[in-house]
Amino acid sequence: MIKDWLRLIRWQNLLFLGILIWVMEKWVCVPILNAVRFYEVLPWWLFWLLLSASVLTAAAGYVINDYFDVKIDRINRPDRLIVTQTITKEQAMVLYRVLAVSGCLLGWVVAWVVRSWQLAMVFFIVPGLLWFYSSSYKRQFLLGNLIISFTSSIPPILVAHTNAAWLYLHFPDVMPYLTVGRDLFLWTGGFALFAFLTTWIREIIKDLQDQNGDRELECHTLPIILGELWTKIIVTLLIVLTAGLICYFGFWLVPFPHTWGSLCTRYIVFGLLIPLACEIWLLWAARIQSDYRHAQMLMKFIMFIGVLFSFVILRTYNYAL
Repeated sequence: MIKDWLRLIRWQNLLFLGILIWVMEKWVCVPILNAVRFYEVLPWWLFWLLLSASVLTAAAGYVINDYFDVKIDRINRPDRLIVTQTITKEQAMVLYRVLAVSGCLLGWVVAWVVRSWQLAMVFFIVPGLLWFYSSSYKRQFLLGNLIISFTSSIPPILVAHTNAAWLYLHFPDVMPYLTVGRDLFLWTGGFALFAFLTTWIREIIKDLQDQNGDRELECHTLPIILGELWTKIIVTLLIVLTAGLICYFGFWLVPFPHTWGSLCTRYIVFGLLIPLACEIWLLWAARIQSDYRHAQMLMKFIMFIGVLFSFVILRTYNYAL
């Protein structure tokens, strides 16, 4: 029974989200602040409140998604159906409300502490977006994919914004004259864009995998409207765009040492560019559901490797000053 509840909230995805927020704080924001001798970082309790609020909000989104997807999942994933099988719809709705309210309240506490109405709005808007996505938007052409991609790109920016708001609150006379706030949003913005594009790619591949159930329930996803061929072409273009932006960010925008033996160069080539090329091959070789599932898994691996690029920043950020 506990296993089913953990599967319902997608504990692996929540773990990834927690790791993402943790590394954005410890491997991106803290090194940037320390590099300019700014040692006033978020208190540990405030950071964990932010992380908990984000994880609870995401968990609520997963629960309400399964709540509305019972009919589709009976066709696409009958062996993985949880709601109505081992957990009733009433229990799922109660869990959703507890998670959503808890996430919003914790997020609002963080927003109140750092005096940021923008942060408070995020924890008001995102749960609403996830509700409407699950109930209707996910069945509409492109809109559902873009909403999930957008919400996936928020956590890195959220961490930077909370740090910047905390610093502006405690150093209002100094912060306007420093570039540290700009640096925080530049770096985390790069990760946010990466999260947006890779999530968008993964969501479209997921639509390719779930065509049967989506067509049965008259969903207007990309593969159903345009067909598999054009959908694969679009995904390929998105992968190429992602690879191009990685090269621009890693080899041109950021003044790292770019010799072949440098950590940055090897990480980008072997950790990101080659796996993205493999993703294109898997995509075009895919014929059945399990093939698309493998492409999805590789995309998740690329997303994880992309997050760990923050370790390279921690190791070499002094070169970027």
